[in-house]
Amino acid sequence: MRISTAQMFNQTSSSVLKHQSNTSEILGQISSGKKVITAGDNPVAAIAIDNIKQQNTQAEQYLSNIDIATGRLSVTESTLGSVENLLQSMRDKMLQGVNGSLSDLDRQALTDELQGNLDQLVDLANSKDSADNSIFSGFKTDVTPFAFDSHGDISYSGDSGVRDTLIASNSTLATNIAGDSLFMSVPNAMGDYSASYDLAQQGDFSVKSAKVSDSTTHASGQYQYDFIDNGAGGLDVDVTDPSGTVTRLSNLDATQPIILNGLTVQLEGTPVAGDTVTLNPESNANIFDSLSDMITLLETGEVINTPQGQAEFNQLLNNIDSGQAQLALGRSQVGNDLNALDKAKDVHIEMQLVNTSALSLLEDLDIASAITEYEKQQLSLNVVSQLFAKVNSVSLFDYL
Repeated sequence: MRISTAQMFNQTSSSVLKHQSNTSEILGQISSGKKVITAGDNPVAAIAIDNIKQQNTQAEQYLSNIDIATGRLSVTESTLGSVENLLQSMRDKMLQGVNGSLSDLDRQALTDELQGNLDQLVDLANSKDSADNSIFSGFKTDVTPFAFDSHGDISYSGDSGVRDTLIASNSTLATNIAGDSLFMSVPNAMGDYSASYDLAQQGDFSVKSAKVSDSTTHASGQYQYDFIDNGAGGLDVDVTDPSGTVTRLSNLDATQPIILNGLTVQLEGTPVAGDTVTLNPESNANIFDSLSDMITLLETGEVINTPQGQAEFNQLLNNIDSGQAQLALGRSQVGNDLNALDKAKDVHIEMQLVNTSALSLLEDLDIASAITEYEKQQLSLNVVSQLFAKVNSVSLFDYL
């Protein structure tokens, strides 16, 4: 078979170019330290590498979200801890205020201190995170949520929004607790009604609980309970319902609940004839109002040491205890959320480690093997180049 000069030239030049390309490719791999630089190097591996890198990028975003959420919740948890300590300190001082031996000066000093504590509590409820966002204002992070109004009562300017953060695929976690649910909507310790006691109260009693036991027969509104002498050494109760209808319940047993119109009232202690108590619907209490009312009550020693004052004191103290329980529940939830964030962070970091190992197997170059291959390709290129030069210089005229 005869081989033309043009055919030999093309074959030889193609071989040179091929070896040059292989050599250049290996040099690129050695320079980058990667064996897969383009999808053409290994299409299957390139797809896997791209998927793993996307997973790592997503994990980085989740980790960033987790760090931000952890910062917010850590500030919240620390603030709630301070609030709990302050409330416990105020509660202890309130119990001191019941002491009838306090002088007017001592009592004034005590209530002044409690008022300062209340102002401090409001400041804590208005705390902000590192980004200057109010932590208890719901979605309205740019407002100061709690403030005294013109009547001296606390008003709430935030909303009930709960900010969720994506911490994993299809998994979100709340990064705040709205202040209205935490401070303004404390469950009433008595149940569904609060009590107001008559200034002339003589009996040592209070309402322990007032709960709606039958919503189908209950008529919501103000109820008044008047305790009267039944003429037989006992008491009857005249109950005035919201419509003004008076129902007499005979032979009161103070240890048993008073049930009327679907409302069950349990007394603590024993009233005397002439005592009156009024109930008004109130399923939730306001921790700030409870504290403020308690301070007002403690300011006058003559009132706090009366049966009416003691009954008011017990009711307010129970609501403050309910507020402490509400705050403890909120702090516990924040603690659980912080633990959940830690676990989610560990999962993402572990996944990144696994992915990094997989990426190394797929794209990292064995430098020693690559250099050996490079030297082989370089040697082959030199041989082919020399052969091409000799063939290209051969001429028939040299043999004539």
